[in-house]
Amino acid sequence: MEKIYFIGINGIGMSGLAKIMKCKGYDVKGADICTNYVTEELLSMGITVYNEHNEENVKGADYVIASTAIKENNPEYSYAKNNGITMLKRGELLAKLLNRETGIAVAGTHGKTTTSSMLSAVMLSKDPTIVVGGILPEIKSNAKPGKSEYFIAEADESDNSFLFMNPKYSVITNIDADHLDVHGNLDNIKKSFIKFISHTQKEAIICMDCKNLRETVTRLPEGKSVTTYSIKDENANIFAKNIRIADRKTIFNLYINKELIGEFSLNIPGDHNIQNSLPVIYLALKFGVSKEEIQEALNKFKGSKRRYDVLFDKELENGYGNKTKRVRIVDDYAHHPTEIKATLKAIKTIDTSRLVAIFQPHRYSRVHFLLDEFKDAFKDVDKVILLPIYAAGEKNEFNISSEILKEHINHNNIEVMTEWKDIKRYISRVKKDSTYIFMGAGDISTLAHEIAEELEGMSEWKFLQIMKWKIIQIWELVEKPKN
Repeated sequence: MEKIYFIGINGIGMSGLAKIMKCKGYDVKGADICTNYVTEELLSMGITVYNEHNEENVKGADYVIASTAIKENNPEYSYAKNNGITMLKRGELLAKLLNRETGIAVAGTHGKTTTSSMLSAVMLSKDPTIVVGGILPEIKSNAKPGKSEYFIAEADESDNSFLFMNPKYSVITNIDADHLDVHGNLDNIKKSFIKFISHTQKEAIICMDCKNLRETVTRLPEGKSVTTYSIKDENANIFAKNIRIADRKTIFNLYINKELIGEFSLNIPGDHNIQNSLPVIYLALKFGVSKEEIQEALNKFKGSKRRYDVLFDKELENGYGNKTKRVRIVDDYAHHPTEIKATLKAIKTIDTSRLVAIFQPHRYSRVHFLLDEFKDAFKDVDKVILLPIYAAGEKNEFNISSEILKEHINHNNIEVMTEWKDIKRYISRVKKDSTYIFMGAGDISTLAHEIAEELEGMSEWKFLQIMKWKIIQIWELVEKPKN
């Protein structure tokens, strides 16, 4: 049995591949200094997970897979490199697996996790292999080995590792300036996507609502055609029309090549999610999933973990007699200004309560390069709370901080809170119906879950108090002497 070792195994992308390789019969081990919600699943599958990086862990491995966050001075990385162990990037391994199958690779600066998760949920009846960047409730995991020819994967452009892929089909959601510490500028990102589209063997499906993507398509090699989708351009091959909101659902009519296919509805809000659903419906129909199956799956789809993930939604006492307040806690991965803006705009279409964004900026480099783009990112909220920047292993070479970011954000109700306890205290004291959305790619999700659990405890306490009072009332009625 060949042995494969993952450095940074608890990462969402790395853990997915580790699960797939375990199911394919490899002896899988790995290490990560951070534990999270995927660690328990890895251990339950018989995968050894070390909580420190040590060269002893790597000895005997046939292959070593390193995440992009791993530096060359990592002791496991150094040992593997100096001792001739075959080393692969995560993207290389993923590409090797996907290229052998009917691979469907979903790429884009924003929306690729939701789109690939949605496609996976809709395609479950076809038993695809799945490797996505979030926990999919339908499979309670971020990965699933399948027995069919279909392989659905999220393609990562951050380090250009998606260029190892030669998928049969690809979906490109959009192109935006991000990971500029790697790419340098937006034009370099466009060049990478041109190569990725060119690597697609059968059909590349692209969103025409993205200006950068429209421009990129004009630079494709001669003879390379694409299938287009849009909610704005009726000339697109795949088009959504008659979009409306009813009972917190988004409803629309779908057309393919001007032909009405039918009506579809989504539980997750926002124009960007309608866009995400269009290539999903198109591909599912192409692969033989019935329209009725697709409609049912989309209607049930709640998103992947940390994508508009509602952790708590109940009424609580507001501290003024018997008055109550509706409190909703939402966990969301959005960390790029474009993602933040789209997510908040979407929430406002279905939620009329007071909206508070609690944002943990991610990486000093991202905040530095995109500082001006954060200016209007929070215009749709009533209040903004900034946490300190989550370093993600970076050194602060840019002399950037949340205090500086605060000065660049155009909002009249914004503050920096450095302690989690202060945020907990703030939420407990608010007296109006409020939705609190926790945004960021760092450990802010842990804070959101802690608060949701504490509020759930308050809710249960209230319930118990009501039941106690009702029991007392019943007892008094039973025991009260009759005149």
